[in-house]
Amino acid sequence: MTHTLLRGRLLSFLRSPQSLTDTESYLYESDGGLLVENGLIVASGPYDKVRAEAPADTLTIDHRPHLLMPGFIDTHLHFPQMQVIASYAANLLEWLNTYTFPEECRFVESAHAQKIATHFYDELIRHGTTTAVAYCSVHKTSADAFFGEAMRRNMRMVGGKVMMDRNAPQGLLDTPQMGYDETRQVISDWHGKGRNHVAITPRFAITSTPAQMEATQALAREFPDLHIQTHLSENHDEIKYTCELYPEAIDYTDIYARYGLLGDRTLFGHCIHLSEREADAMSDAGAVAVHCPTSNLFLGSGLFPLKALARREKPVRIGVATDIGGGSSYSMLRTMDEAYKIQQLLGERLNPLESYYLMTLGNAQSLALADRIGTLEAGTDADIVVLNAAATPAMALKMDVVKTLPEELFLLQTMGDDRAIVETYVAGVAAKSAI
Repeated sequence: MTHTLLRGRLLSFLRSPQSLTDTESYLYESDGGLLVENGLIVASGPYDKVRAEAPADTLTIDHRPHLLMPGFIDTHLHFPQMQVIASYAANLLEWLNTYTFPEECRFVESAHAQKIATHFYDELIRHGTTTAVAYCSVHKTSADAFFGEAMRRNMRMVGGKVMMDRNAPQGLLDTPQMGYDETRQVISDWHGKGRNHVAITPRFAITSTPAQMEATQALAREFPDLHIQTHLSENHDEIKYTCELYPEAIDYTDIYARYGLLGDRTLFGHCIHLSEREADAMSDAGAVAVHCPTSNLFLGSGLFPLKALARREKPVRIGVATDIGGGSSYSMLRTMDEAYKIQQLLGERLNPLESYYLMTLGNAQSLALADRIGTLEAGTDADIVVLNAAATPAMALKMDVVKTLPEELFLLQTMGDDRAIVETYVAGVAAKSAI
């Protein structure tokens, strides 16, 4: 098997950075090498050392002076919403009913689901995202298209067939039994095949009856190692309506807890308006609050208290995500630019080292997949992004005065987009240049 040696500047995190000067939180090589074989990183370190230990026939690809990092990870987005992005609406519930639900009805057609799947993966790769956690539609055809395309591209992806049996158009409703049976079939068909991970996916409590929540609980009991994904506390009207539907619950979070869905494999999209009790419950359970900044701003949902949640006596685990199509960009760079601005509005600081930790190792840890993705350590998947901080004339001009690594990262985050992604490697194979 041919080995490939990628040369460039390497950056990979070891833990969450505590400050801009916390150099012990990451590994940086000014002239580094990544030796790749069979989709895995088999050696990582100074280029001269890795090259000296590599087989004689190793192919070297020189990406200097660019920066090589683990591929970006997106922990919440909606595969069927590619044609919903940039839809004008006043708020979440209007946006769902006017644009999103009608569009998702189209995914009953296999041909349409496959067409969108092709474009979906192209956009992820174009923007340097190598793993994403996606909601499919209620139709099994959408999950089949999503996971089939992931297998074709050999990407490590997480996704699930949405379960919803009320408060949506007829074409988007299953039943408690149908949601259970089809999710079980998706698990049988796709989980563990290639690099696929199936997530149990009740859309949110508004669109699931108590009977369906019980069916979801049954799935969670049968498959305790699977991720669970849903939405929580995104919008004030949503919260009010949800609590009216489940009057026996203490609050929105308690609804999920009552059905056994609050655990360390649970990914809750948004979590903007949590009470102290809810934050404590999430912390105790180890659940993840997934911050979706471009979506929160676009829909006017609110400002996510990222720093406040992280520094609580009982801290809440945090993930970050694009939330396409409520979100307005496929780029994790653009996502973290908006996350920075939200913290500024809250009087907080989110430094660039933290941002890149969150969209690599931090998100991998939130998925319990840090042994496979999110780092450049030997033995992990060779999912790698190559970044150019001088990708546009304006960026190149700014780079003339950039002196430090954090300054370069902040420039990429503030001005970068898909043009800053030189290449995206998926399991060691150059994927962006192949699109």
